[in-house]
Amino acid sequence: MRCIPISFIETIARERASLPGSKSYTEWLEQLNESFGMNTGIMEGFFKWFGSAIRGNFGDSWKYNVPVVEKFSEVIWDSVILGGAAYILQIIIAIPLGILSARRQYSKTDYAVTVFALIGISLPSFFIATLLKLIFSIHLGWFDLFGKVGRDFEQLSPWGQFWDIAAHFTLPVITLTLVGIGGLMRYTRTNMLEALSSDYIRTARAKGVSERRVINKHAFRNTLIPIITILGGTLPGLFAGAMITETLFQIPGIGYISFEAMKSGDIPFTMFYMVFMAFLTLIGTLIADILYAAADPRVRVN
Repeated sequence: MRCIPISFIETIARERASLPGSKSYTEWLEQLNESFGMNTGIMEGFFKWFGSAIRGNFGDSWKYNVPVVEKFSEVIWDSVILGGAAYILQIIIAIPLGILSARRQYSKTDYAVTVFALIGISLPSFFIATLLKLIFSIHLGWFDLFGKVGRDFEQLSPWGQFWDIAAHFTLPVITLTLVGIGGLMRYTRTNMLEALSSDYIRTARAKGVSERRVINKHAFRNTLIPIITILGGTLPGLFAGAMITETLFQIPGIGYISFEAMKSGDIPFTMFYMVFMAFLTLIGTLIADILYAAADPRVRVN
């Protein structure tokens, strides 16, 4: 963060030095560096920050002028709703389509699902978001271009306010879903094909077990382990990827607020965002480890 070509302190020093009768830029820079604790080396500064962070003190945001944790608690729920909705939709859509594609290998359905998955994998979120806004906001006029609420939000009833927020969240959720659906779909298809070609599946079919039971109980259960692995790793990716989506739609979630903080050189808030992402990675891994025991009886948590 110190090495990026943006410095919050230098920006403030230039602004204050340009005021009539003010001190010089160098004097302001020296004073501000001392007041913000930036008059130390990078390693010394990091361990000073780390010593405070492990005690839960992440300092004040330079850009937003409030404690970092307070600003985080104010904006995180928008990201939770956005990421949670996209996460659930990815699971509901991608896994059944991946299974369907594997069951009908080399059919028109398989090719259609594969093309759909490759589009989701290949196209970046900013392209999909721009395309959705062009179609549904500009040409059709169904949704606003950006923002969390409309201009007449305060005049609406509580139920109307709910639907107003839901309408503004629709395109961002679709964007995140389309971006993440392709990889999970292909992953499910590949592992399901591997399971369907196994000896125990051929044995189950030879014994006269119904195809539905073979797919849903035997094959899918053994496909769950790799699917759980990728789902656990997707959790932090939703918030990291949401930074671009939230910025494009100007949804004031943790991604958009962190991006604005990074642009202004707000080191305390950016460092907290990195800690938050690391925490999500650990939580995703822990959840995956617990779900392994539920999916595979050979795995036990003692």
